[in-house]
Amino acid sequence: MTNWKKQTAAWVLAIGLCVSGALPAFAAGEEAALDTDAAAAPLALNVKSAILLEQTTGQVLYEDNADERMPPASITKVMTLLLVMEALDSGKLKMEDMISCSEHASTMGGSQIWLEPGEQMSVHDLLKATAISSANDAAVLLGEAVAGSEEGFVALMNQRAQELGMENTTFINACGLDAAGHETTARDIAIMSCELLRHPKIKEYSTVWMDSLRDGATQLVNTNKLVRFYDGATGLKTGTTNGAGSCLSASAERNGLSLVAVVLGAPTSDDRFAGARKLLDYGFANYAMATPPSVADQLTPVKVIGGVVPEVAVECDPPSNIVVKQGDQQRLEQRISLVPDVQAPVEKGQILGKVLISLDSQPISEYPLKAAEAVQKMTFGNGMKILFSRLITFEE
Repeated sequence: MTNWKKQTAAWVLAIGLCVSGALPAFAAGEEAALDTDAAAAPLALNVKSAILLEQTTGQVLYEDNADERMPPASITKVMTLLLVMEALDSGKLKMEDMISCSEHASTMGGSQIWLEPGEQMSVHDLLKATAISSANDAAVLLGEAVAGSEEGFVALMNQRAQELGMENTTFINACGLDAAGHETTARDIAIMSCELLRHPKIKEYSTVWMDSLRDGATQLVNTNKLVRFYDGATGLKTGTTNGAGSCLSASAERNGLSLVAVVLGAPTSDDRFAGARKLLDYGFANYAMATPPSVADQLTPVKVIGGVVPEVAVECDPPSNIVVKQGDQQRLEQRISLVPDVQAPVEKGQILGKVLISLDSQPISEYPLKAAEAVQKMTFGNGMKILFSRLITFEE
């Protein structure tokens, strides 16, 4: 029998052997917890609540009473700033937009830049006032610019909090003045702080120690002393009221490690800065970022049963960084698990296995292996199309 006849017979046989059904693929595994001291070895912090997170992964490195609801004071403005950054990204606001101060915004009191009703100020300058000197009037005016009213803006704040998984947060205002029911937690503040830091532009404001407005007539001094005195500080927001005490969400970067430390309910301003500094010092001394080695050259195609092609290529999107204890960066191990075969049809992105990352045989993370392309099921119609294509190719 000639080669082309053998090929034709094989494809006809394949058509006759078409089967249906699908082999279950691996489910996406949940990321395993890093063996941290988050719930052990308490630090001496004179605060009611505290948490330390790595920014890019959200990994908790330390926590103490992190889920108790309490007033956040001006740390509320982290959400205000986040929504403004998102409005800038979407084009709803522009830095050069001039905003006219409302009667409502001018009556905020507390920390402020003394905006007068009808006074105009750019979004850029209002951001400086909010991020650097924690101006309540500027924060409320920005909220009004985004949503039309503070009430509408607060609704957006609560909606965004839910989207971010901030399960224990309720905002009543845009600036953080004490109000019944205006509460959040250290964990939720850390979550929104990490989200805000995903906008690099915010660091152009949160890292400034001193600036001015109104052609130098109004001086701004950052309420966060760590910006000036802590190596690698990138922000982020202080807060102080009678109901909240002294609070701080502090962020810093060193050697590729980005941390957020939140402390709530400190009795004094010095206690909050000391607490945040101790958390950051602990994180930088004990943890580092590691990049898992690529496994792309170890991935073999998976056999496809009943498909128009015999196998499907496998691809992956490994995490760019993993938080590990200092000194453990070179001891990461990876193990590949793939299904031996898969029933057609196969969807592009269908999970076919996983890579388990471990340290000293203890799993710390995992990520899925997926089908690099779709594979149709071999049906009579598909078989005939393939057969016809082969015959045309042979004749040519």
